[in-house]
Amino acid sequence: MTLRLGPIADDKPVKLSIDMPADVYRDLTAYAEAHAAQTGQASQGPAKLIVPMLAQFMAADREFAKIKQAAR
Repeated sequence: MTLRLGPIADDKPVKLSIDMPADVYRDLTAYAEAHAAQTGQASQGPAKLIVPMLAQFMAADREFAKIKQAAR
């Protein structure tokens, strides 16, 4: 199985505070562990996955791409 999320770039830390359901947090934590095992990187925990996952989601959303293109 190949996860869709590639390696996480090592960048400047960004502080983020969000509320999420406990089951989503558990799944995100499990995803972080699977991602670390697959990429050979040390697990950076679930918080580091949020930004790349959101970026990938938005990049794959065709309607959002149309909206961004129209705004330019």
